[in-house]
Amino acid sequence: MKMKLAQRLLISYYKTKLRTIGILLPRKAAEAAFELFCTPFSQKKKRKEPPVFHKAEKLSFDLEGSVIRGFRWRSEHPNGKTILICHGFSSYAYKFEKYIAPLKKEGFTVLAFDAPAHGSSEGKLINAAIYKKAILEIENRFGPLYGIMGHSLGGLAASLAFEDFSDNQNRKLVLVAPATETQRALDNFFTMIPVEEKVKEAFEQMLRDIADKPVSYYSVSRVVKNISANVLWIHDKQDTICPFEDVKPVISLKLPHVTFLITEELGHSKVYKDNKICSEIVHFFSGSLS
Repeated sequence: MKMKLAQRLLISYYKTKLRTIGILLPRKAAEAAFELFCTPFSQKKKRKEPPVFHKAEKLSFDLEGSVIRGFRWRSEHPNGKTILICHGFSSYAYKFEKYIAPLKKEGFTVLAFDAPAHGSSEGKLINAAIYKKAILEIENRFGPLYGIMGHSLGGLAASLAFEDFSDNQNRKLVLVAPATETQRALDNFFTMIPVEEKVKEAFEQMLRDIADKPVSYYSVSRVVKNISANVLWIHDKQDTICPFEDVKPVISLKLPHVTFLITEELGHSKVYKDNKICSEIVHFFSGSLS
């Protein structure tokens, strides 16, 4: 993954900081590492609002003291079902503009929110547990959600939320390059920023404390084995952010409710921008509507 200069400088700063305080104060070092892990890189250059967003109904709600902002589009020929689009880490709702019109054309009401600490939403930190809470609140306020499309971290959070839906067998989930295994993300993080073993242990304890769950809980592979919803999982073999290697064990399970669409040369972000992928996702949501 190519990093910008500001990102490289930030990582260099944290390497020095964590090395310095980690020896004597492992908990303090773990807190600093956790903050970095959960802080999205800021987008200094704000993207102009795409035209389709000018026509959206503006929505907002409070999530533990932070205002989460989003958009809703209603179809001229409603089918009574709602789709939520969840972007990934350091991203925002605008990037999924191409999905709005085709989903509306199929009769869907479409929702897209900037995740906590992203875009126009408030907050400083994001992780799968925080994102899951936001999705469940969207379900409560603006649902029921017939389907969710989640990219990267949004895919992991959407999976965790689906597990909490009592009737998930009547819904559809689209995972686009999901953050499949949180353990992988942690391993990559600590490869980039090496710390003492006791700092890692304190870090993982902080992660467990969020929802009283182990790191293994934050796993798309685990979730898809426990839900009954129809799932479309799209992943590129050359994805360097959420490696295809983590997807292979799930493919080998041949779960009857999970359909895989494997691409090549699209990587982690181009995959959701691809026109063919967009059509496949819309078709998946609209197929066999009752």
